[in-house]
Amino acid sequence: MEERALIVGLGNPGPRYAGNRHNVGFMVVDRLAESASLPLSRTRFNGRYATGSLEGRSVALLEPDTFMNLSGQSVSAARSFFNVAIGGICVVHDEIDLPFGTLRLKVGGGHAGHNGLRSMIAQLGGADFIRLRVGVGRPVHGEVSDFVLADFDREQREWLPDLLDRAANAVRLTLREGALRAMNIVNTAR
Repeated sequence: MEERALIVGLGNPGPRYAGNRHNVGFMVVDRLAESASLPLSRTRFNGRYATGSLEGRSVALLEPDTFMNLSGQSVSAARSFFNVAIGGICVVHDEIDLPFGTLRLKVGGGHAGHNGLRSMIAQLGGADFIRLRVGVGRPVHGEVSDFVLADFDREQREWLPDLLDRAANAVRLTLREGALRAMNIVNTAR
């Protein structure tokens, strides 16, 4: 079995934020946890987590209970505990620069203004982790922060289950095939 992978969903804790666009990372990790019968019932690292096997890989699933801006604290603590290299972390997060429903997989890069990624990069001391960017679209009017802290609209909610399934499958593909091969498949899918 290969080195353990740390799969992180970014979001904000609590029922008030549960359906927000900013919480799509949590939604994807919830989907993975449910499909693999790995309940996120353990608490540590300022987050909820589960350990087990996915696609023949030893994994830890993590949802930080810190708010988005401090999520790096939780990820860094889990990374140290599980002894995972930065390249063994796969973070799932919302992306306003992609249209709703678009998935893009990449390794490394900047934070592009995403406070969860900014916190992770600062706390981990590097940016070479895998990112599954889940497109939530960009607001036509108003502030970006208001947009990402709002729930998906009615039409988007109809498509959300399919998007979450595709994102969970992209994480599974990454675990099974590696990031580079998975990028070629995920990033060219229509």
